[in-house]
Amino acid sequence: MNEDDSKAILNALGGTRGLLDSGLPALVFLIVFTPTHKLNDAIYGALIVSAILTVIRLVRKDTLQHALSGLLGVAICAVFSRSTGRAQDFYLPGLIINLGYGTFYAITNLIGWPVLGLVLGPIIGEGTQWRKDPRRKAAYIRAGWIWVALFGSRLIVQYPLYRAGAVTQLGIARVIMGWPLFLLAGWLTYLLLKKAPKTQMPGDEDEEALKGDPIS
Repeated sequence: MNEDDSKAILNALGGTRGLLDSGLPALVFLIVFTPTHKLNDAIYGALIVSAILTVIRLVRKDTLQHALSGLLGVAICAVFSRSTGRAQDFYLPGLIINLGYGTFYAITNLIGWPVLGLVLGPIIGEGTQWRKDPRRKAAYIRAGWIWVALFGSRLIVQYPLYRAGAVTQLGIARVIMGWPLFLLAGWLTYLLLKKAPKTQMPGDEDEEALKGDPIS
């Protein structure tokens, strides 16, 4: 695997822009709410920042889906929080998402169809042929457990804070366990897949033979 593959892996898992879209509005919510305890102000602050990020994406001619996904996510968080009047519910959708992702990654690992292989295989040019390569398949499964651990650790730490209504501590935990853990899991995934030789696709052997036997 090369540097392009590492970038493809990061982008497929959300990318740095996805981290910014989800992390920055949540950070603004925390910064506004902690000193003031004004829920509406914190919600509006998060929505404004998310809207600015969306406009920047549109100006940069990003895809509409990517441009609006971050804003939609923050809007859902705002609806949850406004409907209950509890600031900690701004972070509830994130907890639900982590539970869903963790469960999905675990199930696909256990049935032998790791979601990382299904997502990354076509991107890095090996389709689903990795399933015929025990070493490659095992690498995708091991990488999948890294992400299960990521999602699980977030729930273990953040859910008790949510139940306790510890908004400031919950927001801090969300930030600390957001970008840093995502980048760590992405890097470990890259290292695992780099260590396992990339699966050869049908016809690769013929191309190598042609390279090694020039026409005289």
